[in-house]
Amino acid sequence: MLPVYNDPMMIAPFHSPAHLSVENPVHSDANGVLRVGGTRVTLDTVVNAYETGATAEEIALAYDALALAQVYATIAYYLQNKTSLEPYLTSRRQAAQNALNEIARRQAMTDMRQRLIARQASRDQA
Repeated sequence: MLPVYNDPMMIAPFHSPAHLSVENPVHSDANGVLRVGGTRVTLDTVVNAYETGATAEEIALAYDALALAQVYATIAYYLQNKTSLEPYLTSRRQAAQNALNEIARRQAMTDMRQRLIARQASRDQA
């Protein structure tokens, strides 16, 4: 049977959310990238995983360098500082998209090069 706490002295006082905070679990590296704790895992990696539906446990399993407590602290920090972190996260998303676009552009050029080499080889055989 669970104990009944009728004595107000036995219940921890409730503090309003304004009094609660999570210590900053991230640090900025030499390039200005926010990383979790002393790891190389970036804040945006954890936030993106969280926003796409991954649980803290799944994120911790996916990134061996992170302890579960670090993941929870990072998510809480993000949720408490969403407005101030949004410009940083937006710039990181844009940089990632630019990198993907560059990879796609280079891949298209590689494919074209391979087609040209194959065409030249077929002409040489004819």
